[in-house]
Amino acid sequence: MQESNGNKLRSYVCVYLILKEGDKILLSLRQNTKFEDGNWSLIAGHVEENEKATDAMIREAEEKANIKILPENLKVIYVMDRITPGRQNIDIFFNCSEYSGELFNNEPHKCGGISLFDINNLPPNTVNYVKKAISDIQNKIIYSEFGYNC
Repeated sequence: MQESNGNKLRSYVCVYLILKEGDKILLSLRQNTKFEDGNWSLIAGHVEENEKATDAMIREAEEKANIKILPENLKVIYVMDRITPGRQNIDIFFNCSEYSGELFNNEPHKCGGISLFDINNLPPNTVNYVKKAISDIQNKIIYSEFGYNC
């Protein structure tokens, strides 16, 4: 269990996009972010102050992958309570049923590329908790806890 000095641990809310085309899933290669650089992840980001999670996902999808998503085309399909040293994340994974625009890497300074991968054969350098989330989603699991040592 994480040690506590009597202060409450701040939780961060993060959003992740599950965008599939057939048996392929969209991943992005992290770079220059100081977190999981060189590894594949989902299109993702933090919910900003006073921002709805759905709005954050729509914003992140456009900022990172050049696509527009309507709120009614997003559905929460998975939640992960994830802990790292000094930080707790509540990760919300949204399935996207429809989008407009052409997939394009809008942030080459933070992303080494975006690509569709076979969902059953993810790159070996996929972020561990993202691999778990994708596997859980395929197995119809909707909630998990990750990184706790208790």
